[in-house]
Amino acid sequence: MLRVSIGAFRVEAGGIVALADLTTIATRCALTGGATWLDIFVLCPGIHLQQRAAELANQGELPPTAAMTSGYVFRTENQAMVGYLQRTGQAGHLSDAHVTLAKHEGRQNPFSAMSTIGVLSSLLYLAAVALTITTIVVMAVLFREWWTVGILLILCLARAMNTFVIRQRTVADWRGAPEEGYGDLIILLSQDRWVRLRGLVDDLKAVTSGQWMRDMTPIQSFISAAATLLVYGTAALSSNASVFGNVVLMVLLFTETALLAFSNQLADGLLLHDRVVRIEGEPKKYSRRLEMAKELINETGRDDWAVGLGMILPSEAKGVYPRFDPLVVPRRN
Repeated sequence: MLRVSIGAFRVEAGGIVALADLTTIATRCALTGGATWLDIFVLCPGIHLQQRAAELANQGELPPTAAMTSGYVFRTENQAMVGYLQRTGQAGHLSDAHVTLAKHEGRQNPFSAMSTIGVLSSLLYLAAVALTITTIVVMAVLFREWWTVGILLILCLARAMNTFVIRQRTVADWRGAPEEGYGDLIILLSQDRWVRLRGLVDDLKAVTSGQWMRDMTPIQSFISAAATLLVYGTAALSSNASVFGNVVLMVLLFTETALLAFSNQLADGLLLHDRVVRIEGEPKKYSRRLEMAKELINETGRDDWAVGLGMILPSEAKGVYPRFDPLVVPRRN
């Protein structure tokens, strides 16, 4: 057994760091559309906030949306989808997003999540997983720091309980009636951020409609509350660990927070209900929203959706009309 001396330096409650209200874990949950069992080994402050991922994802915004192929106007209800578009959108720009089917289908499949967010983002996430496992093994085998090992295992248990509840809550039970065809949506976010979302109609409905997370049942609420109490309990128990054990605990939490935050920032897509949403190309800047509206009206050949969104006046509407093709010259009789 190894002994480490840190002199007069004292840290008696390193576990209190786990109580910080950081949203890093909740953001990860929104990016991957749920939780995988590997998440158990990613320990960051804010474990007790994971069940609030839905309300934290979109900050209460449900942006107006129009189908430019049919003229229907509605709201994008899926909080994870709205949160992703908020993070990727730019004021005064139109972003071009596309929805496709995930390569690895399956409810919260870890391989699908990693293939969606990109290689570098996945490596940072896996580094956090490996760091937790390595720390537990080293602290148990080499240093015999059982209080520190126990605290880490309790945090993993809290993560496992939250992961179980999240996986139950993110089962999609309503996506509307199946439809065929290709869809083209315009989404008007706050702060003048605009997104054009395209894909198969069923894929678009899967990421924009219905509930991302269902409300918790009484049993799920109990499990979530128990997990929260476990996190708070680690703050009390950490005073029993040695100074070295508390320092290791704090360094682990700080390091994994940084790894997960960078992983979230580098993620280049959103995985949601077995669909992948990605922003393609650079956002296009417009000096006026009306300029963007007129360009899209000319491209789609109809303006009823623009009237419904309040982008043009009803008196200016012309209805549905053939799209102008500059390569076709009309014949004159």
